[in-house]
Amino acid sequence: MEFKFLLPTKVVMEPGLRERTGEHLRELGLERILIVTDAGVKAAGLLNGVYASLEKTGIAFDEISDVKANPRSEDINHVAQMYRGKGIDGLLAVGGGSAMDAAKAISLLLTHEGRIEDYEGSFTLKHAIPPIVAIPTTAGTGSEVTCFSVITDTARHFKMNVLDYRIGPVLALLDSHITNTLPSSIAAATGMDALTHAIEAYTCRVSNPISDGLALHAIRLISEHLKAAVQAPDNQQAREQMLVASLIAGMAFGNADVGSVHCISEAIGGMYDTPHGVGNAIFLPFVFGHNRDADIVRHAQVAYALGIDPTLSPVDAAEAAVGRLFQMSKDLGIPRFAEVRGVREEDFLTIAEKSKQNFSDASNAKAMSVQAYHDIITTAYKFVA
Repeated sequence: MEFKFLLPTKVVMEPGLRERTGEHLRELGLERILIVTDAGVKAAGLLNGVYASLEKTGIAFDEISDVKANPRSEDINHVAQMYRGKGIDGLLAVGGGSAMDAAKAISLLLTHEGRIEDYEGSFTLKHAIPPIVAIPTTAGTGSEVTCFSVITDTARHFKMNVLDYRIGPVLALLDSHITNTLPSSIAAATGMDALTHAIEAYTCRVSNPISDGLALHAIRLISEHLKAAVQAPDNQQAREQMLVASLIAGMAFGNADVGSVHCISEAIGGMYDTPHGVGNAIFLPFVFGHNRDADIVRHAQVAYALGIDPTLSPVDAAEAAVGRLFQMSKDLGIPRFAEVRGVREEDFLTIAEKSKQNFSDASNAKAMSVQAYHDIITTAYKFVA
């Protein structure tokens, strides 16, 4: 057996932690940072404690607060051009996966020439980049502990991946109170995103013993706490446990990979600007059902972690898990694929082709063809809950 496991991120979790952000940045020796966030986070007042902390500790900052739900290459390139050579010695990402993906890409370009499109792929960086500190405001992406950045190439309408250990955040600050105001619809989509990360990390072809343990525990936590976190927003324990589950799932897939759910979700995200968590939630049951006979034992282990009767045979448990995943999406109000804005049947072949081109296609539990992707996409479109 051979495997590698890397976690370049120090993780700190405390209630109200964002109000001590400046102290942690000072420990890293940072003096002038660029805050990367989105309009929703700013409007919700989640940055107020961060601002006060930075002022108290004398850390200067600039801010980008208009990150899109699916960060775009043209915006990343523009921001990097604005701040190159301006003395930024670190970045603070406050938000969901989009803010963190954007911060990773911007940090890369502050010390590298060219455009973000030039760094698509694995280990394309030439040298170090300014350190990134991440404060997640959603419980879904796990991007605070991963070495990926997913950016929409606006010319190709394609979600490209940049992978390098140097773009992993050096510090993740988890404020267990920060998701208290998260709207239920976002809690649902991001929670299913985290579940997808954990399931695909466990069932993909490049899993390892450490990622396996993390993935299964994340599945258990999400199965136990997601519904309450969505339907009872004042349930502090459920929201806190989902933040932990998202983090753990990020550690898992960041050291294994994902699979065809992400391939399809990123394809439709690049074409229709569909929120990533929604795309994952829609296609997770379909891909899980398609994949399960490739490794029935692993898919059964997922089923048991989801709370399926442990006395069922692996075949029956894996089948029951498909139904459980459909029911979870329905209970959480996830839309059907046919309800996604902009979707057209004439695009299905293009979606399938882009899914096949995805970085993670080769890691899927079962070998996929363009036709297999097309069949799953068509089935999802015609599905009636």
